[in-house]
Amino acid sequence: MAKLSFLAGFGAGYVLGARAGHERYEQIRRAWDRAKDDPRLQSLAGMAQARADDALSSIRDRMGSDAPR
Repeated sequence: MAKLSFLAGFGAGYVLGARAGHERYEQIRRAWDRAKDDPRLQSLAGMAQARADDALSSIRDRMGSDAPR
């Protein structure tokens, strides 16, 4: 009897958890889709890329011609 109760509880918890997990996944995915198209985020990403390129160029300049490409 205890084993049957455990299995019933486990099954119910699994089903409810899977449903909640899927709903949360969809919520996060929708938020990401909205955020990645936001012009403010695109601007920040562009500025970060430019700074990273500048830093890499500066490091290569300091290392001289021996820097790997």
